[in-house]
Amino acid sequence: MTESHAGAARPVGVFDSGVGGLSILRSLRAQLPAESFVYLADAGFAPYGERGDAFVIERTRAVVRQLRDVHEIKALVIACNTATAAAVHLVRTEHPDLPLVGVEPALKPAVALSRTRRIGVMATRGTVNSGKLRALHDSLKDQAEFILQPCDGLADAIQNHDTAKINALCEQYTEAMAPWGGLPGQVDTLVLGCTHYAFAWNTLQALVGPDVRLIETGEPVARQTRRLLEAAGQAQADDAPGRVTLLTTGSQAPLEAAAHRWLGL
Repeated sequence: MTESHAGAARPVGVFDSGVGGLSILRSLRAQLPAESFVYLADAGFAPYGERGDAFVIERTRAVVRQLRDVHEIKALVIACNTATAAAVHLVRTEHPDLPLVGVEPALKPAVALSRTRRIGVMATRGTVNSGKLRALHDSLKDQAEFILQPCDGLADAIQNHDTAKINALCEQYTEAMAPWGGLPGQVDTLVLGCTHYAFAWNTLQALVGPDVRLIETGEPVARQTRRLLEAAGQAQADDAPGRVTLLTTGSQAPLEAAAHRWLGL
């Protein structure tokens, strides 16, 4: 095996504070079926969204070191909005040789889709308060009105598959952003600014109604990952399906159950 082929055979690392990043992994596997992935859920230190930046930076650095040193990843997807907002710039500086993709709430695509120019954004408190989101918001605020809604507890409820709590919190937070719909003055687009929230898609769509477009970030992240791998000459050329390795700093059972439930693994 040549050195380039050996490099291409290495896995792509995917990292989140919990199971939410499985929504990104689902899109990655659809776009890159031959690639192998190592998914690490830092569940032993979750939730990130209600922690300070210093904590999230420390955990992100530790996870990246583990994925590089132990699993020899060839690229990294930070499948967590909170970790991206707090730490992606540091990871880029400290690992300049590592192809890296972060996630951020899809405000730009929402502007392109919205007709009423009123857009709801659901995210963790850490993401809502981040300088990265504020800068993105400020760059677009002349094009649309954004209703930024911190959703305390929702990622944790999805992490624990607590259906009753998921339903109650989704109802609480969508009511806070209402009215929804396609008429002037109504919110017609909802950005899911946490990777966990994709797994509450059906609940949220039912609450906001069929006229409202929901946007999540899995497909754009997968496309960007493919572009970076191809540009680096690291894309897996083998047609055989890649492997998926699931790791967690918490209990393995919830991660395996979520991967079975949402990815069919």
